[in-house]
Amino acid sequence: MTPKPCIIDCDPGTDDAIALWLALASPELDVRLVTVAGGNVGLARTSANARAVIGLTGRTLPIVAGAERSLLADFRAEPAVHGQDGLGGVRLPEGPPLAPGVAADAIRAELRAAAPASVTVIGLGPVTNLALAFATEPALADRVAEIVLMSGAWTEGNITPAAEFNAWNDPEALSVLLNLGRPLAMATLDLTAQAFVTPDLVARMAERAGGACWRAALDILRALPASKRFGHRGFPLHDPCAIAWAIDPGLFGARPARCEMDLAAGPSRGRTVIDRWDRLGRPANLTLLETLDAERFFALLAERIAGLP
Repeated sequence: MTPKPCIIDCDPGTDDAIALWLALASPELDVRLVTVAGGNVGLARTSANARAVIGLTGRTLPIVAGAERSLLADFRAEPAVHGQDGLGGVRLPEGPPLAPGVAADAIRAELRAAAPASVTVIGLGPVTNLALAFATEPALADRVAEIVLMSGAWTEGNITPAAEFNAWNDPEALSVLLNLGRPLAMATLDLTAQAFVTPDLVARMAERAGGACWRAALDILRALPASKRFGHRGFPLHDPCAIAWAIDPGLFGARPARCEMDLAAGPSRGRTVIDRWDRLGRPANLTLLETLDAERFFALLAERIAGLP
């Protein structure tokens, strides 16, 4: 198997941390670049967290900071979920320094050096960095094999009644990616709800031995608050679902669909209007991930991360 060259854009964030560990532990993926935006807890913290998470693996790869705000406004942080530090209070050793430069420039440089239709671009936060890269050099879209995003919802949101957190934080940026004309897969809240973590699940996972990354991942899972949306029984693990699709699409059921953004001011801003049944009669612009084999997903996550240092 030839590993897929990957760029991962993220805003760590607890679930981003686990997603990064899963990606770096998986031979199917060749992570060439990690770029960081300020979504979950602000750029200073998300950058430090990305450095620490990657540093714990012992891997050496460029980590480049980028957008501190969305294209049109400030990001809204979510410390109630991720903690003030973004990692639920879990302390990690300081990681390697950031690479110089700006995320959008680094993304463009990586794509310029790539073969046509060869790079998998994975977005785990507000996609401001990715939108800036493609909006300023649209021809680079032809280097993309697939864009994989954790974003959006076809039912209700989690930051407003209408919108999911990543989509709401920069809907204009998400609209740029939806209109690039490249293959795009989206793991929405409706999908990630199936990657549901309970205390019993964490206890079973903790029976597996592993290195420092695995122990830190378990500490993060123990620290995350139970979700009001799910009756405080547990919480969904969002971002690793996007990584899992890039590793093994066979874990998912999916269909082509049309997604358009609500960019108007008001209570529906940031809504991903997803047409699953071709009611609009417009061409599909994404692969919508609808179902997840949760048992196999968590087995993959545990097996891979437990094998890291």
